[in-house]
Amino acid sequence: MSADVFVALDVETANADRASICQVGAVVFEGSRLAHEWVSLVNPLDDFDSFNVDIHGIDEDAVRDAPTFQQIGPELTNLLSGRIVVSHTTFDRVAVTRAYEKAAIESPPCTWLDSARVARRTWSDVARSGFGLSSLAERIGYVYRAHDALEDAKAAAMVFLAAVADSRLDAAGWVERLQHCGSTSSQVTLAGAVDGPLFGEVVVFTGALSIARREAAEMAARIGCEVAPGVTKKTTMIVVGDRDARGGEKTSKMVRAEQLIADGQPIELLTESDFVRLVEQYVGEEVPA
Repeated sequence: MSADVFVALDVETANADRASICQVGAVVFEGSRLAHEWVSLVNPLDDFDSFNVDIHGIDEDAVRDAPTFQQIGPELTNLLSGRIVVSHTTFDRVAVTRAYEKAAIESPPCTWLDSARVARRTWSDVARSGFGLSSLAERIGYVYRAHDALEDAKAAAMVFLAAVADSRLDAAGWVERLQHCGSTSSQVTLAGAVDGPLFGEVVVFTGALSIARREAAEMAARIGCEVAPGVTKKTTMIVVGDRDARGGEKTSKMVRAEQLIADGQPIELLTESDFVRLVEQYVGEEVPA
């Protein structure tokens, strides 16, 4: 994986189901040079919601003769495999992962990098707000047509490159920094919001998360979960980093949870992606990762 090569990707969806991808756009950059671009309409084999159509303008007629995700999957896999893939927020990463699952295709081995997180850590004035793609594009003086997958992918790439220039960290450097940030101390304890929809649940995080452990804990607490540092007989949920869930040596928390489950304790096991989906389901908005 070359340190100065990355892919920026964006998708549009037909409805609230993240797997209902109706357009994919991707650009390959070698350093700051645009080396390749690719875009395709996709027939999601699903209904189109008027809310989504109003946003991107793609409807059933536009994709009637378009390939399905299962048909474009191999080409997309070739484009992403072994590369750093930049997307703005978790939306596109989750959508692509779900689309691969729905199409029963193995997802490509790649390293996802969130350009929103990079921007928030590069420019302190957008750490809490103002890190939407349109706002950041305006900040760097980049003009584009929003809600077109290829245009959005280019905009995400340009925002990322501006952050790279200001931070003096390349794509590989940012991956290392954010992975380290995501795997810091697991000793985070938070009480859940009493009016949260999952109040009463006790969640434990384990493994290498792509988001900072503190951020994950705050997300859980927001929907009512108590965040505990270790697995006990009170634990009801355990969230495992996506990479750890795909294999490798189990963490001590995972082993302990499996022991308690075998003894009859009902503990729900979630991957980090599952957890993000769960939070988004209840808060009704994109989770800033």
